[in-house]
Amino acid sequence: MKKFLTLVSGISILLAFALGFFVFNKEVTIFYYISIISGGYFVLISAIRGIVRQKFLNINFLVVIAALGAVYINQIGEAAAVVFFFSLAEFFEEYGIEKSKKAVETLIEKAPKIAILKNGETVPVESVRKNDIILIKPGDLIPLDGKVIKGMSSVDESMITGESIPKDKKENDTVFSGTLNQNGFLEVEVIKENKDSTFNKIVQLIKEAQRSRAPTQEFIDKFAKYYTPAVVVAAFIFATVPTLFFGGIFNDWLYKSLVLLVISCPCALVISTPISIASAIGGAAKRGVLIKGGVHLEEIGKAKVVAFDKTRTLTLGEPYVTDVIAFGDHTEEEVLADAAGIETFSSHPLSKSILNYIQEKGIIPHIMEKYENISGKGGKAICINCAGLEHAIGNVKFMGIDIPPAILNAIEELEKNGKTVVIIREENLIMGALGIADTVRKEAKEAISLLNEIGIESAMLTGDNPYAAKYIADKAGIKIFFPSLLPQEKVEKIDDLKKKYKSIVMVGDGVNDAPALATANVGMAMGVGGSDVAIETADISLMNNNLLNVPYSISLGKKTLQIIKQNVVVSLGVKFVFLSLAVFGLTGLEFAIGADSGVAILVILNGLRLIRFELPMSV
Repeated sequence: MKKFLTLVSGISILLAFALGFFVFNKEVTIFYYISIISGGYFVLISAIRGIVRQKFLNINFLVVIAALGAVYINQIGEAAAVVFFFSLAEFFEEYGIEKSKKAVETLIEKAPKIAILKNGETVPVESVRKNDIILIKPGDLIPLDGKVIKGMSSVDESMITGESIPKDKKENDTVFSGTLNQNGFLEVEVIKENKDSTFNKIVQLIKEAQRSRAPTQEFIDKFAKYYTPAVVVAAFIFATVPTLFFGGIFNDWLYKSLVLLVISCPCALVISTPISIASAIGGAAKRGVLIKGGVHLEEIGKAKVVAFDKTRTLTLGEPYVTDVIAFGDHTEEEVLADAAGIETFSSHPLSKSILNYIQEKGIIPHIMEKYENISGKGGKAICINCAGLEHAIGNVKFMGIDIPPAILNAIEELEKNGKTVVIIREENLIMGALGIADTVRKEAKEAISLLNEIGIESAMLTGDNPYAAKYIADKAGIKIFFPSLLPQEKVEKIDDLKKKYKSIVMVGDGVNDAPALATANVGMAMGVGGSDVAIETADISLMNNNLLNVPYSISLGKKTLQIIKQNVVVSLGVKFVFLSLAVFGLTGLEFAIGADSGVAILVILNGLRLIRFELPMSV
């Protein structure tokens, strides 16, 4: 309806202008009034709503006063121009916001509506419960988050992660709602109901983010709230004081006050921030970068340093056992059986690699009891298979005994090769050691290089030993690294870096790094793999786990701040020039209208550029 009335207003004003050449005065006046009524309908409603509900004078009120004043002094054409151009600017604003929300709309349109149960029954996704088995045919959208229990296929996850290359899925792999099954038949056990699905969380996140208010926007809105009444009072004084006290002609000074009102409308200023924020968040979402709000987008644009976790952030987080060393009279099989027995109780990422390794070797873990976990160090338990002797697994610090030089040398040699060393102890003797390696993400070095190019320092925080930390840091191109850190020590390092650099971004997996993510100015989580925690706790989530999106996000934040500043400076600059001209009677109402509306449209188009923002070297 609003679009239609704006169109009617525009056509009417054009017809009036054309008929003016032929001196059809009556028809001209009629078309001008049609333009005023159609273009001003929603403007008037918004002005009244502002007074009645919100108890303050908004921009629409200024436009209504300007139009009525122009009609009063018989400047009907200029009144129509005031209303039409303002309506046109409002239309562009709404168009811009809608365009910036396209990513959300695309997601919602593709939201799965039905699911096929194992018995062949087709049901709404809302009625499917956790642990139900659903069937996914080739070409079908996956309706709910789940675990593959049968079948193999390739799945297009671009709607969730932004990655265009399909992912191969097999038994025990996780699939997400909203993704497209391409060529295989899958049986999937549902692990989340529809309301908790990754898809729905992402849609909700983007909606909330685009509704959120950045600090700059809060300031401008507060400024406009007090600015508008001040302008009305100033215009009233401008129209009355010269007439009452200095013998001025009322219509002349009323005209000047109307010009003042029109120029003072802070339309472009008010929309400069929300259109930029909404566009940036919408564009980022299409890449699989979920930004929780304008405040985080602004904050990341101020970043001076990025601190990376190592495991599952700079590395793939898929460690594998590369070396097994037995000391003294112990055998490799005994070392592995005891290590696996303790690790059966642990949830540490290295535990899985040890258990997978002994499974491949066909070794049965020893039975352990009275397990005790020491966060960041290791674990210990009593081994039933070994006459009730205490066994421990962890790093050198955790062993609590003097370790012979020969064993320390062997451990050091593994660490020099970039391997994490896990030591196994039986009572007061070191049984053996395992060398475990991880793979650096292929894009890590390029991401660090891009950060360097935009003037951002990089640092690495890890609980790993100094040798392993240096190995990964060198591979990624990071010069500053802090090894052997416990979770609380990571928080302390974040505080130290914050004091030095003022603004810091922490990138982690969203699980073990939660305290450090919360301490940093902006917490950025690797979204896939720890999706629940990452989406719910981080300020920004990288749904495709692509580290190149770290420099992209920072550059987007910087560009957004730059565009907001451009919009504010242009808006205020044009107003200052025309206000100065208006005071001395050097500009007319039509020029004021054109300037105000033109700047508003320019600001909107400038903000919309952020939807397509790309780093020159990013993918």
